[in-house]
Amino acid sequence: MNLIDTAFARLKAEGKTALIPFLTMGDPDLATSIDIIKTLEEAGADMIELGVPYSDPLADGPVIQRASERALTNSITLTDCIQVAEQAREAGVKIPFILFTYYNPVYQFGLDAFFELVKSKGISGLIIPDLPIEEDEEVRQLSESAGVHLIPLVAPTSNDRVTRISRKAKGFVYCVSSLGVTGERADFHTGINDFLGTVRQATELPIAVGFGISSREQVKRFEKLCDGVIVGSAIVRTIEEAIPLLKEESSRAAGLKQIGDFVAKLKG
Repeated sequence: MNLIDTAFARLKAEGKTALIPFLTMGDPDLATSIDIIKTLEEAGADMIELGVPYSDPLADGPVIQRASERALTNSITLTDCIQVAEQAREAGVKIPFILFTYYNPVYQFGLDAFFELVKSKGISGLIIPDLPIEEDEEVRQLSESAGVHLIPLVAPTSNDRVTRISRKAKGFVYCVSSLGVTGERADFHTGINDFLGTVRQATELPIAVGFGISSREQVKRFEKLCDGVIVGSAIVRTIEEAIPLLKEESSRAAGLKQIGDFVAKLKG
């Protein structure tokens, strides 16, 4: 069974909700990304999105854009990001990995070669936010053959497409809590509760909510409505603030602790 399915089944049996952090790979460098992944697992993360830095991240707000810029300065590639999963496994990490990437790097890499590499490195899920359901058939077939879940995004504006998107989903359905790009928010879409209810009726898969969630109070609110909560910008910002500590060997442990403490607080 795919590790994502296993994790959600275990959490459901325990009456718990998954905490799914997003990280930009290579920010500030690949070795530190692996240490951060280990730290987040120890802090209570249930699975992790491995974000591929991209020069034109249409769905990402300024915090994640800055992280991508820092990573790209170090010439981080799609291959590097995928190999992080294997290296994290070698370091003892056991939770599922979900690769978050835009379509162009995948297309340039070559679909067959991409899925062969993803499968071989132990990645369980794939999110491609700019690949609409109307154009995803080839990617979907290859992902199913590789045993990798292609996880769709649905938004409050998806309307009659919610059911169609959700029925093709694997792993879980990613529900976008707010319109616009990623980023920390104080408020969410006014119809978010009804929207999540609509998605729940459309699928038997777990549903997870993301975009804008940044505090324990917000995580707690959505835990009552979803099977998973995704936190990105708030964690990436915490990493950004810790970079001066992470760069010095003498303060590296303190920087990692700062990040881990934030995630542990989100978990509750």
